Amino acid sequence: MNQKQIAANLLLPDMTPSERAKLAAEAVKDARERTFEMVADLTDDELMGHHTPVTNPFLWEIGHVAWFQERWVLRHAHGESPLFKDADTLYDSAAVPHDSRWSLPLYRREETLRYLTLTRDRSLEKLAESPDETTLYFVLLALFHEDMHTEAFSYMRQTLSFTAPQLFGGAKEKASPPPGETLQRKDVRLPGGTFHLGAGKDLPFAFDNEQWAHPITCQPFSIATTAVTQEEYLEFVEEGGYRRRELWDDEGWSWREENPANHPIYWKKDSNGEWLRRDFDQWLPLVPDHPIMNVSWHEAQAFCRFARRRLPTELEWEVAASAELSKDQSSLTGCKRLHPWGDTPPTEDRAHLNWNRMRPVSVAAFPAGDSPAGCRQMTGNVWEWTSSTFLPYAGFTAGPYKEFSEPWFHTRKVLRGGSFATRCRLLRNTCRNYFPPDRQDVWAGFRTCAVE
Repeated sequence: MNQKQIAANLLLPDMTPSERAKLAAEAVKDARERTFEMVADLTDDELMGHHTPVTNPFLWEIGHVAWFQERWVLRHAHGESPLFKDADTLYDSAAVPHDSRWSLPLYRREETLRYLTLTRDRSLEKLAESPDETTLYFVLLALFHEDMHTEAFSYMRQTLSFTAPQLFGGAKEKASPPPGETLQRKDVRLPGGTFHLGAGKDLPFAFDNEQWAHPITCQPFSIATTAVTQEEYLEFVEEGGYRRRELWDDEGWSWREENPANHPIYWKKDSNGEWLRRDFDQWLPLVPDHPIMNVSWHEAQAFCRFARRRLPTELEWEVAASAELSKDQSSLTGCKRLHPWGDTPPTEDRAHLNWNRMRPVSVAAFPAGDSPAGCRQMTGNVWEWTSSTFLPYAGFTAGPYKEFSEPWFHTRKVLRGGSFATRCRLLRNTCRNYFPPDRQDVWAGFRTCAVE
């Protein structure tokens, strides 16, 4: 079984703790290798980078990844003493102010890499010695935390205009995705009914904000089969969408005035008047059928008003991604899928994940990954903003890592689906991502619903 199969099968049900521990061990090695690859080519100056409101120094981030694994697997689950006595004062993200992270006496490159190696190796030893549910839970928590950070490393490199990371030992980008069909944006109609929003208790692992599936009534709605494309968004830009006050709510317009721009953050016109998009350190032409990306929730909302559309709620998004329909598609059956295509793990012909093609692809690609309703790419390619504020589900109880969700409720907006840089083992239809509505650095786009 190769690394991608291991990663994809990690959370399958009906597996003994010992069997899952073996897969988890391989995934831990894979994740740490990705962390090493993400920073291997950076100079010492680039490891620190320059201060921005949405990045951290790479040197701090990789130290934080090692600290988190040590904190939860070695110290919390197994009562070990700290490997480095001052690590808590340097790398605890809940206690170390963001703006101070460039001036801390951080470990140097070699020492930080050694910290990453030590925490990985000691965690693997504990997993081999004690493949019980407690150890496995915290190994998975640290693993998925690392996966989130390695995705963040990719858009940090974009923010800072660094080169694209050289992943998989420098493997070249695949020439093209699996063939898709010519697919114009259209709506599919979803019936209303009772739907169980959230993760089922049979999952081997779920984040606290997914817990647990609970019945909720969904009204009928119509949703686009594809994400909004660069071509569609360009019309909004060229029709003066960024300057039209009526398209922005008060909070969005205040953001727009503080961040004066007439186009997405990584777009510009060349000397011939052609639009370009910065892809890491290169300026490339727009690709009409690729999804719009690196837009904030405010920008997505303004586009929707321009197009006389709206963002889906996260309930509607999860229904469109996972709800099984009756044969005549007139009602919800009450069954839901773990992934849009079914309960089997992601494969390369179903979803664009794992950095397989180094950047997004056409919104028409991957028809094998369509949801029961016929929505395409609800997993992979780009994260999708929803209209929903990030809130706890009924009966929410914070997990051991209490800072993961609870501090961010009521202040952030929910994204769903994953991006081309998200690891496949991290995702399922119930996963909730969440960012402030002004963030533009995330690999995020959106799809829209009809206004009724």
